Amino acid sequence: MSSNVNLDELLTNAGGRFNAVILSARRARQINGYFNQLGEGIGSFVPPQVHSLSRQPLSIAFEEVLEEKIVPGADSED
Repeated sequence: MSSNVNLDELLTNAGGRFNAVILSARRARQINGYFNQLGEGIGSFVPPQVHSLSRQPLSIAFEEVLEEKIVPGADSED
């Protein structure tokens, strides 16, 4: 992912600034969990949905939002 993120497209795909922050942060946490559990054989986290040169979970999450691999939906944590 280039350092010049298309913020307008990110905000549009996520449904606004608040949703972009929450969606990306939650997904980055899941991606981080996936990388941490590798080698344990558990497989309880979904792997990254894009091929990325970045190893930063938040950058990967931004790419997933930009490519519409993850979309905002109903919050299941409530």
